[in-house]
Amino acid sequence: MIRSATCACAKLRAECSGDPVRVSVCFCLECQRRNGSSYAAQARFPREKVTISGESRTWSRTGDEGGTATFHFCPTCGSGVYYVADGQPELVAIPVGAFADPDFPPPDYTVYEGRKHGWVAIVGDGVENYD
Repeated sequence: MIRSATCACAKLRAECSGDPVRVSVCFCLECQRRNGSSYAAQARFPREKVTISGESRTWSRTGDEGGTATFHFCPTCGSGVYYVADGQPELVAIPVGAFADPDFPPPDYTVYEGRKHGWVAIVGDGVENYD
């Protein structure tokens, strides 16, 4: 199975083969700011299963626990299409919304639930939480 993620103008693409190794939701305040929503949902794929095409610009951020991630976004429309965390260089994280697929696998992991908006609920069996 090939899944395609694109920016809003479709000039930056990530083609992913197979299933993600993890689909997670992060409620940290920085992900809320970066994503413009009350949380960020992302799917991680092994680097060798992801093909990137198109031009990107980057921005790096160091998180609460000291790890740095480099975010790649489209220079035309500004949409974020993927990022790589220095602590997991073998994985490429792609925002679930970039796939524009309502049948995308649900999250199996959440982070920073203590910062979650009270009106947000992640439902499903077997969702692991790291807070």
